[in-house]
Amino acid sequence: MYSLGLAYLLWFFSGFGVLGFHRFYLGKIPTGILWMCTFGMGTIGAIYDFFTLPGQVREANIRDALYNQIRAGHSREGPRWRYADDAQVRRVHEKESTERVILKLAKQHKGILTPTEVALEANISIEEAKKDLEALVSKGFAEIRVRKSGTIVYTLPELMDSDSPLEDF
Repeated sequence: MYSLGLAYLLWFFSGFGVLGFHRFYLGKIPTGILWMCTFGMGTIGAIYDFFTLPGQVREANIRDALYNQIRAGHSREGPRWRYADDAQVRRVHEKESTERVILKLAKQHKGILTPTEVALEANISIEEAKKDLEALVSKGFAEIRVRKSGTIVYTLPELMDSDSPLEDF
């Protein structure tokens, strides 16, 4: 965790921010070098940093927490650095993984899915699964159909067999 007090202390000892020591501390190496070469962008950048340092520290802490989470194996994908709070990043990641689960299931089941199957595989509620499937329908990637037995299913036409026992809804 980065410390706001230490960031301000480095800002002070770098000539009121013009040498950019605080930027090096927060992992902003390219702008730290820029600050050193331009004396804090003619001191305007140094003054800017004085007022925005709390947000920069918070941002660096979020970035490191995400990096550590990814390094710990919670995600197989590479880092997606975003300037957002943890909840927003978590929502983006969950949405991508649910969509991936839907696509894998559709491929396994020859393009035909139910919300229950998606909920079981993605470890989400049936309502969430239905909402995600309906989002794919609204985007034109999936369709709602009815089996001859009367069961409502969601289909991904490009993954379907042409001989599927369905009727249009």
